[in-house]
Amino acid sequence: MTDDRPYRQVGEPQKGGIVCVADHASNFVPEDVPLGIPEHLLDNHIAIDIGTEGIADRLARRHGIAAHIATISRLVCDLHRTEDAPGLVPTESDGHVIPGNIGADIEHRLTRFHRPYHTAMAEWLAAADPELIVALHSFTPELQSKAEDRPWEVALLYNQDDRAARHAIRLFGDHGLTVGDNQPYSGKLLNATMDRHAEAHGRPYLTIEIRQDLIATKAEQARWAALVTDVANQTALALKGS
Repeated sequence: MTDDRPYRQVGEPQKGGIVCVADHASNFVPEDVPLGIPEHLLDNHIAIDIGTEGIADRLARRHGIAAHIATISRLVCDLHRTEDAPGLVPTESDGHVIPGNIGADIEHRLTRFHRPYHTAMAEWLAAADPELIVALHSFTPELQSKAEDRPWEVALLYNQDDRAARHAIRLFGDHGLTVGDNQPYSGKLLNATMDRHAEAHGRPYLTIEIRQDLIATKAEQARWAALVTDVANQTALALKGS
């Protein structure tokens, strides 16, 4: 990251087209935000949605889907939370204590990271007036802190507005994938960014969760970027016809 902005924008949105948002794409931690955790944990799912940065970049550079991409770790400030959410500045994640966040100045993190990220996104979306937003996330195949079966390869999350998700669930299924419906997390409980920037404005969206072991390499990210583009385009067409 070349400056203190908590986001970067790649590509020019096509007005009335499809755009991408990636809240958890980075594991960057500013030097003046000591988390007090082993460095190797920054490559763990607790710090970053593994694979999403590569996919979002490729969507913008190769497939014409401009992207608004986070440039700080979720451990610094979770941009996919409301301002008053308990996990906004996490003190624990999947069994790992984040000692540097205990007693952190949350208002400072909001002012420095969360608010600029969402203000910029709001302005970007208002100018783009997109027909569809792709909110890109990834999930770990297994948690360290809880035994849980996670058989899905990809999943769609949503809160009240499932009109786009319904099409995408079917379309990913047509590719022979095991598709989760509001799994492994429910968008009815955790959908902050799309609640704010999509549902509140009547904008259709796809919150796509991809299993991290399927998108660890550049080749896999390229494959999934093409697949996400295909599903998003077909979903946009289906919405037009409905």
